[in-house]
Amino acid sequence: MLKISNVSKGFNGKLVLEDLSLELEPDETIVILGPSGCGKTTLLNMISGMEKPDAGHIEFNELTVDSPSTQIAFILQDFGLLPWKTVLNNVALGLKIKGVAKKERTEIARRQLKDLGLQGREKDYPPVLSGGEKQRVAIARAYASDPKLLLMDEPFSSLDAITRENLQDTLLSTWKTTSVPYLLVTHSVEEAVFLGKRILLLSGSPSRITGVFLNEDFGRPDFRQTDAYFRLIRTIRKQMGESW
Repeated sequence: MLKISNVSKGFNGKLVLEDLSLELEPDETIVILGPSGCGKTTLLNMISGMEKPDAGHIEFNELTVDSPSTQIAFILQDFGLLPWKTVLNNVALGLKIKGVAKKERTEIARRQLKDLGLQGREKDYPPVLSGGEKQRVAIARAYASDPKLLLMDEPFSSLDAITRENLQDTLLSTWKTTSVPYLLVTHSVEEAVFLGKRILLLSGSPSRITGVFLNEDFGRPDFRQTDAYFRLIRTIRKQMGESW
């Protein structure tokens, strides 16, 4: 599916990521935890094809990633919505770029908005939406294009705690329905444990993978209330304290 082999990347003569390798299988989810400046966003940019590694190789579905692909959707921290376009047209934007006919892309966009609880907001513009609503629109736009891989760069970090948890629930239920694998980066251990089938720690300078955690109870609807949830959080926090 996604294969990253011995990738390194630097800026202005400083190495940020070194010899990083990982694989993301179909139906899997990976969450990457790391301190600010460790290269999490840079890694996503390379996977999306917006940046190229200095060394190593990235493949998606056995093809080299060297430019942006319509098969890979990217949800940004700042939502990435166009304020001059309606909610409906924001969701349909990727389909328009792909050349999908107006009637079809409108039907797809309306369906995605309904699935994410935004029916009736199609004619609104992003400035009148709450932060949670904006992120729902961004999620709808990502899934409307029928991606084979979803990348997310701290998508819920600017939201209040309740809205953040509600959207985490939405993302997880959408993943269960679509089975689209995703790779998410975050600062939040709680978010990583709730949303990651596999959790990776990045640390060091330059950054490397310094911890890998398999989340055996991932996906349980009551996971946040279980001992396993809190136990894994404590385990990850302990290793973060040792390696960051």
